[in-house]
Amino acid sequence: MYHPARGRRMLLLDGPMGTELAARGVETPAPGWSAYAIDTHPDVVAEIHRDYAAAGAQVHRTNTFRTQPRIFPDRYRSLTERAYVLARRGVTLAGRWKPPPRFAGSLAPVFDCYRPDLSPPESEARAAHRAMASALADAGVDLVLCETFPHHGEAIVAVEEAAETGLEVWISLTAGPDGSLLSPEAMERAARDCVIAGATSVLVCCTAASLTLPYVERLARLDVPFGAYANAGDARDGMGWGAPSEEAAARYAAVAQTWTDAGASIVGSCCGTSPAHVAALGARR
Repeated sequence: MYHPARGRRMLLLDGPMGTELAARGVETPAPGWSAYAIDTHPDVVAEIHRDYAAAGAQVHRTNTFRTQPRIFPDRYRSLTERAYVLARRGVTLAGRWKPPPRFAGSLAPVFDCYRPDLSPPESEARAAHRAMASALADAGVDLVLCETFPHHGEAIVAVEEAAETGLEVWISLTAGPDGSLLSPEAMERAARDCVIAGATSVLVCCTAASLTLPYVERLARLDVPFGAYANAGDARDGMGWGAPSEEAAARYAAVAQTWTDAGASIVGSCCGTSPAHVAALGARR
């Protein structure tokens, strides 16, 4: 769909998997988090994908944020493939194939998305991201989304290894829930280097929605498509985390409008949100 003011094609990204699993009574313990649901609750994973597709999402992230060789050394490839199959199954159940959906393979930091200090040495990070990018490509995804990276150097390595697969690569960077991990200026620098490394779109993710606009405005300086999928922020903001869904979604969508007004062409939602938030975003396109 095109933005009425700018003629830009808008892409609607889906929302969080972990938040929805928890909301539906599925446990997501460390270290595998949502990845365990691929084995324990595959039908629920597919249903969540279905609900995001029914809400209008066009780009669907596979539940592979933690199907990593570090956590599942003997099973990461089979889990990654099953996650992709469940995503396709869910979208098929929704019957939303026009325009054709795109499946983005989620590739996360090796350790913690809020602990850049734990980012491993380059050689270790490169080996891990090469293995994961290869597994995603072999599973059949349409693009690789290196997501929720707070560490400049590791983000570049992830993009480089994902680009080696020949697939389109997006990068999403996080400043953390409170914006303390990256300044808007630092995120712009990291995003610029990721574009040089092979990323074709850049996003800010998993930062509180109320703090996201300055980051979007810095990403607007890059000559590539950009966007945002924020978390609901503090529960007192009333944008998610169990707040009445229609009211929370409307508040989130109103904030997201400032991102599209700044030129963002990819929007979605992150932790604390739901399919209702994606639907509210779609209604404003």
